[in-house]
Amino acid sequence: MDRVDYQSLVIQDIINLANKGELNLTPWYQRRSVWNKPQQSYLVNTLFEKKPLPSIYIRHSLDLQKGISIKEVVDGQQRTNAIIAYCNNEYSARHPNHKKLIKFSELTKTEKQDLLLTSIPVGYLLGATDSDVIDIFARINSVSKTLNVQEKRNAVYSGEFKQFCVKESVLRTDLWKEYKIFSGNDVARMNEVQFISDLIINLIEGLTDFSQPKIDKYYKDNDENFAEMENVDKRLTNIFDTIVSLNPDAIKQTIFSRQPIFFSLIIAIDKLPKISISKIEKGIMEIDNRYNSDKPLTERTKEDANFYNACSASTQRLNNRTIRDNYIYNYIS
Repeated sequence: MDRVDYQSLVIQDIINLANKGELNLTPWYQRRSVWNKPQQSYLVNTLFEKKPLPSIYIRHSLDLQKGISIKEVVDGQQRTNAIIAYCNNEYSARHPNHKKLIKFSELTKTEKQDLLLTSIPVGYLLGATDSDVIDIFARINSVSKTLNVQEKRNAVYSGEFKQFCVKESVLRTDLWKEYKIFSGNDVARMNEVQFISDLIINLIEGLTDFSQPKIDKYYKDNDENFAEMENVDKRLTNIFDTIVSLNPDAIKQTIFSRQPIFFSLIIAIDKLPKISISKIEKGIMEIDNRYNSDKPLTERTKEDANFYNACSASTQRLNNRTIRDNYIYNYIS
C-alpha cells in the first residue's frame, strides 16, 4: 500500500455517491450492519452535537467497464449506513433544538442543511491490495461485537458456496420482511443466510438434521467450486416464484410464517410434480385450521397430532422435519 490520504466528505457527498452506485458499502469481507436503532440514533445525535467521529476508511478503485470510480468502505459501514438511513427518514434521533426524537423530514431547512454539510473524516487507502485491505480491516476490528456462528462463517469463507447463499438470501430480502419470516435483527445477524444454507443442503441431500458442523463443511468443501449451483438456483427460483404467487395472507396469517414450517413448505413445494397455486393455498389453509383446532390433541387424528408435535419442539430434527414434510405434501399435492 502506498499511503493513507486523509480528507473529508460532507454527508451530502456521501449520499450522492451512494445514490449513483459509486459507494460500495458491502464488500465481501465486511460484516453486514448489526447496529440497532438506538445505536444509529446515538450516532446521528453525535453529529447534531458536533462531536467528533472516527474516520471512515475507503479504498478507491475504478470500474473501467462502467466508467465510474468506486469507493469501497473498508471500515465505517455501519456509521455510513446509519447516516444514509437517517437522511432517508428511516428512524428518529435526538436533536438539541427539539424536545422529542425527530426524523430528518421534521428538521427545519437550516437544520437539514447543517447536517448535510457536516464533514466526515475519511482515510483513503491508496494503492491498497486485497491483502492490505483484509489486514487493515482485521486490525481495526480486532475488538468488536461477538460474532454468531453464521457471521463467523461469513468472515472465514469468501468462495462460491458462501457467495451463493448470501446472494440467494439477499434476493429474498423483501419476502423475509413482508412475510415476517425473519425480523430486522435476524437479517442483521445473517440468520436468513444460515436458513438458506441449511435449505440448500436439504435440497441436495434430502432431509437431514440441522447441523452447524455440516453447514461448516459445505462452506469449506464448496469454497472454490459449488458444482450444484445452477441446479439449486433453478430449484430455488421455482420454489420462491411459487410462494410469491400465493395470496400473501396464506403465509403471513398462518403458521407458515414460522421459520421451521416455512422451511418444510419449501421442501414440499420442491417435490411437487405439478404446481397448482389454488391447491397449495387450499392445503395451507386446511393445515392451519387443523393446527389451530380447538380439539385437544387426544381427540385429533394421529396425523394431525403428530404434525402439531413436530411443529412445537425439536423442530430442526430429522424426524420432525420428515413428519412435517409428508403432512404438508399430502395436502398441497
